[in-house]
Amino acid sequence: MTERIESSIQNLWQDVRELTLGTPPNIDHLPTPPTPLQFLRRHVMPNKPCLISAAVPHWPALSLWPSAAYLRTTLAATPVSLHLTPTGKADSLAPHPAAPSSLCFASAHVQTLPFPQALDSVLASGENNRVAYLQQQNDCFRGEYGPLAADCEDHIPWATEALGCPPDAVNLWIGDHSSETSFHKDHYENLYVVITGEKRFLLLPPTDVHRMYVHDYPAAQYVYNHQDGGEFELELENPIRYVPWCSVDPCPLPIEKQSEIEKFPLYFNGPKPFEVTVKAGEMLYLPSMWFHHVRQIPDEKTGLTIAINYWYDMQFDIKYAYFNFLQFIPYSLSEDPSSRKLINAESNLDKCSRNSEDESDTTLSQDFKNVSDNEN
Repeated sequence: MTERIESSIQNLWQDVRELTLGTPPNIDHLPTPPTPLQFLRRHVMPNKPCLISAAVPHWPALSLWPSAAYLRTTLAATPVSLHLTPTGKADSLAPHPAAPSSLCFASAHVQTLPFPQALDSVLASGENNRVAYLQQQNDCFRGEYGPLAADCEDHIPWATEALGCPPDAVNLWIGDHSSETSFHKDHYENLYVVITGEKRFLLLPPTDVHRMYVHDYPAAQYVYNHQDGGEFELELENPIRYVPWCSVDPCPLPIEKQSEIEKFPLYFNGPKPFEVTVKAGEMLYLPSMWFHHVRQIPDEKTGLTIAINYWYDMQFDIKYAYFNFLQFIPYSLSEDPSSRKLINAESNLDKCSRNSEDESDTTLSQDFKNVSDNEN
């Protein structure tokens, strides 16, 4: 019985790709924004991502925000939230402070600084084992970054009409190559616009939930001690709180490669994730509940990657019910990963190169390269 269930789940991975994403599977690339009806029928209802090229050509942000001087002047007196970590990985897994052989869910240390000082910290990321990222997932663009409001829209008109509501939150993200977002999903319809630099996404549909090895991890937070030479400590929350989080790192260090394949064979030996590169002026529609991992490449002139995203509430309908049902179906793993024959048994890890150059924007992952804290 167990083998039949697991075989059916593997067939589901393939069926979703063939029936929803085409043969061979691909992410739609649109030259211009769709109409509200096209967006609703072709992308929201089938839960299908798309990349839009000339998404926001009328935004002043595209010409103004690549200038750090403009940002410093406009936000000179603005206090903003700065996230600090020792590795650039916040809202991700880290060694448990009391038992390093196990893991916990680690959040960033957050402090409030005037924007010019915070931007200096971002540009100095990597120095003194500290990575800084400007972001706050609480509608920060319409709050902390209000002086920039005239540079772009407070909603995406065709999406607002299609979805029947304004965005629940609009967030701004400013960082460099050091920041990275671990695999996760959101219960939002996400429209993600890059202003400078590039964002590189790895995507998996919600049906691949078993390949993410979601487990409950104790929550912790980094504490940054300025007085003690800039040291980080990781402190568990009290009382203890557990966070369900994806266990897979799609691009581990070479020395960890084999052990990661053995721990997570469903991911590394299963169907390839989709790779999407979002460049300045482009928009990615990331449907609700899609798993995504994000890295970034900064603009050569400013050394920054800047993006803004719009979170629209998802419809908690039959698709959500199906997903909840699916994720609670157990999928036991063989103790010997090599004994399990999976679809597309070529290792996805071999497609993960840390130093190669950009290639295709919307193909299946073929050369995942150097690209970034929690995105969305």
